[in-house]
Amino acid sequence: MMTPTSNDGAFLRIEMLPALHGDCLFVEYGDSTRTRRLLIDGGPIATYRHLAARLDALPAGDRRFELVVMSHVDTDHVEGIVRLLANQPLPMRVIDLWFNGWSHLTSGGRVLGGKQGEFLSALIVRRFEEGQWNGAFSGQAVVVPDDGALPERTLAGGMKLTLLSPTPATLAEMRKAWEKDLGADVTPGDLDAAWQRLAQRKAYLPGQGLLGTTPELDTLLERQLKVDSSAANGSSIAFLAEFAGRSCLFLADAYHQVITASLKRLLQERGQAILKVDAVKVAHHGSAGNVSDELLALIDSPRFLVSTNGSRFRHPDAEAMQRIIARSPHQPPTLCFNYASKTTRPWASPQRQAELSYRAELNPTADAPYVIQL
Repeated sequence: MMTPTSNDGAFLRIEMLPALHGDCLFVEYGDSTRTRRLLIDGGPIATYRHLAARLDALPAGDRRFELVVMSHVDTDHVEGIVRLLANQPLPMRVIDLWFNGWSHLTSGGRVLGGKQGEFLSALIVRRFEEGQWNGAFSGQAVVVPDDGALPERTLAGGMKLTLLSPTPATLAEMRKAWEKDLGADVTPGDLDAAWQRLAQRKAYLPGQGLLGTTPELDTLLERQLKVDSSAANGSSIAFLAEFAGRSCLFLADAYHQVITASLKRLLQERGQAILKVDAVKVAHHGSAGNVSDELLALIDSPRFLVSTNGSRFRHPDAEAMQRIIARSPHQPPTLCFNYASKTTRPWASPQRQAELSYRAELNPTADAPYVIQL
């Protein structure tokens, strides 16, 4: 756990909640006078108890969230949110929520995909007022245009978010996958039908070893780089968050090609060669298909955050961790894991850290958030 001190009282604090193989990020920012919050994803359904406990720990009169982001429709990111929104009344006040549903996936309109997406959409329209869903985008899709400046939105208190993903092309692919997932007997966007199906889901009911740059390593990493082709992952909402001189890349499960292209646009806009940030929430739980040399070359970050217990798909992939260690412009990088598990413990080996010249931190408590204060 990293807790550097702040001289100005401002802070940006990231908590990776225990989300099994998924993501649930509880973000706080502010200063000595006020704390503001974001919630990014809710993990699989088993994460809900941790999310509920974290919300219960907040002062009763201070449960306002400037933004809730549901990055995409994979179950390991949204099920906890679906369960949370099933509460009536909601245990929190939400100013804006970002989620691309079916109605946002059409060109120039709105988009969504999959059974979880239908459930979530049905909940949103019943739990929130008109204008709250993708409110910062006037109710339209949260999407990076093919040209022009990247979308920037500033939350109350001064948190600036720069959107990096998704693109119109990745949303178009999500639309196809969404229709396929629902099947012929379900009409996409029929939220009344989705609500009826949701009401029958008991789970949602309240009350229930390489280093350096060598030809051999270059060949190995080139061979190991896989390409993520999941439509849902490609539709991920990913962004750069900046507050009071502190910053973090929240990459959800986004494609490395999309993030790379967006970062190049951002750096050109800012007249910079490399983006310096305090942390990177690694995409897709450290999957080898979402980390590339080209992407890492654009980012100077001292720490890389990985959210997974490795229970599914055995994330993080060794190839991705090797690539970060070998290619990160910031040396030595620190790998931060919110679980001590079979897939993460090897990276905490003192011998391996010494040999490869990197650092690693594991969450010592499986049922507690891993906290990074910037």
